[in-house]
Amino acid sequence: MKIKNVIYTLMLCCTLPCAAQQNGNTLKECLLRGLDNNYSLRIIRNEEKIAENNTNWANAGMLPTANATVSYSGTLDNSDATSRESGETTGERNITDHTLHAGVDLQWTIFDGFKMQADYKRLKELNLMSKTQTRIAIEDYIAEFTAEYYNFIQQRLRMNNLNYAVKLSKERLRIVQDRYIIGDNSRLDLLQARVDFNADSAESVKQNEKLITSRIRLYELMAERNVDNKFVVADTVIYTDNELSFEELWNETITNNAELIASSHKREIATLDLKSIQSRDYPYMRLNLGYGYTHNRYETNAIKKRSNWGADFGVTIGFRLFDGKRASERRNAKIAIENAELQQENLELTLYADLNNLWQSYLNNRQLLSLERQNVIAARENYDIAYERYLLGDLSGIEMRKAQKSLLDAEDRILVAEYNTKICEISLQLISGNIIKYLE
Repeated sequence: MKIKNVIYTLMLCCTLPCAAQQNGNTLKECLLRGLDNNYSLRIIRNEEKIAENNTNWANAGMLPTANATVSYSGTLDNSDATSRESGETTGERNITDHTLHAGVDLQWTIFDGFKMQADYKRLKELNLMSKTQTRIAIEDYIAEFTAEYYNFIQQRLRMNNLNYAVKLSKERLRIVQDRYIIGDNSRLDLLQARVDFNADSAESVKQNEKLITSRIRLYELMAERNVDNKFVVADTVIYTDNELSFEELWNETITNNAELIASSHKREIATLDLKSIQSRDYPYMRLNLGYGYTHNRYETNAIKKRSNWGADFGVTIGFRLFDGKRASERRNAKIAIENAELQQENLELTLYADLNNLWQSYLNNRQLLSLERQNVIAARENYDIAYERYLLGDLSGIEMRKAQKSLLDAEDRILVAEYNTKICEISLQLISGNIIKYLE
């Protein structure tokens, strides 16, 4: 029986594992291409490089600063001088004196109350924070792409189901037309068969649009411009992991969740900000060192020109006696530390709640999937009986359509249950910090 064989093939594709296509794109291959090419990830990696470049002693103020300067100055004077004895006045006009100076100055803060050490540690924490933000972006990308990858598989399988539905409706229309010609069916039966065929064809067209949309989204995530190219995946079914454990997921979340790691960095940065403020309670010491050359030229002085060169050095030790902002900044820094700790505790509670919700949804969808597989078996048997009766003329076209629709609906519910279970699995792996497993 041709139609019956079609249905068996359809159910086999939907419910049993299939061999991967040899020439299809695997999830790992697509993820690797996307991780290399995705523009958002490339931008955040560059931001990580900026944070890494900023992590150095110079930005923490630990290195000296050296300045080379060259300056020139001159005076142009006119003067009148009157002798007290003779009363004679003498004048000089356009008297020019020149001064040229060149030198190198070095300033180095030797001690500033451990502020430099705190600032350097803060830069390292910011660098680690940037790396963690990159990891969060990568993990979010893997989760988003994996979900879309399996959505594409779901839409393709649904497309196959609807194409089969069109074939079944077309075959039914042919049978009704043949019977109508010989007078076994009424025109009403013929019109109803044609309506059902057109309805299934319309659904197939709509589904094709969803399939194309998913394909374009996958190409977009992989930063590939040729979105019109055919996209073939190696996986033909949606596989789900049935060996997840809530206790293991929660333990891994506490130790490996990227958001929690970022929160701990924020708390450490707040602590270092307080240390930076407390450094003002200590004295500071600065070293000054310079070497210069000065050349003077005079027109009226007894000395026509003079040149000086040599080094100058000194040490400055100081203590800030009063700083009106210090007390309030210290209080605010302590509050910032408390807030960082509260945020981390709140994040742990939120993650625990999210993990519980996802776990319950994961279990429910697995149970639904098991029930829908049983429903498919019953719907398949019901269709087979209906088909036999329909060929014998013992079943109306409407009842035959109902049996067909019941089977196709059962197949669609399996796809939905499989995809929802997969989404819960992806979300659980993301929260627990194990989303990288999809690259294995």
